[in-house]
Amino acid sequence: MRRIGAALLAMAALAACEPLPPPDTGPPLAPLPQVEAGAKLSPAAAQAAFNTARARVEPVAEQICRERTRGANCDFAISIDRTQGNIANAYQSRDAQGRPIIRFTTALVNDARNADELAFVLGHEAAHHILGHLDRQSQSAAAGAILGGLVAQIGGLDPSALTDVGAGLGGRVYSKNHELEADRLGAEIAIRAGYDPVRGLGFFQRLPDPGDRFLGSHPANSDRIAVVRRQAAAMGR
Repeated sequence: MRRIGAALLAMAALAACEPLPPPDTGPPLAPLPQVEAGAKLSPAAAQAAFNTARARVEPVAEQICRERTRGANCDFAISIDRTQGNIANAYQSRDAQGRPIIRFTTALVNDARNADELAFVLGHEAAHHILGHLDRQSQSAAAGAILGGLVAQIGGLDPSALTDVGAGLGGRVYSKNHELEADRLGAEIAIRAGYDPVRGLGFFQRLPDPGDRFLGSHPANSDRIAVVRRQAAAMGR
């Protein structure tokens, strides 16, 4: 057990060498006032807000995708996933032809307090595709698996013993970076579509804050809020 523990610590130390994005610089931000949650939109109003946000955000995301990628499929398919019951979630994937898919669960749409929240989350998910995060995450996991095997060998263990652990570690090391990058570009997409991502930040205040836990999969809410606010300020909002 000591050898496994030492190997895991070595993997963590090596993974921690991956540079994080440089901190946002600029004038100190004033404290963000607590956003009143307000009432949820009615299901009909939430559906209408989602449809409008999709119609306005999708062409902006596709234009930015074409401007900033080479050879990427920028024809987003955006829909509501009605199969996940009460799970509030949004996610980005690709179909077999490489077309980017963005899905919101019904629970997430129905939890919205305003259209700005929906537009920002939509921009955030589109940003993951534009920034190539699916491929980068896969590469990180593969590198982590290799690292796990090497550390296992150094520790005198079966190389397969830590390969799965290394793959998971590799993916998690990069995920905070990816989320902050997607927050920044998602805010830009929302603004260019005519929405206010700062107003849309209310949903962060309804999420459990992951803080800055070691190897946590998401950044602290305060970091994400700061990224969005600075991007909005940079664009004169």
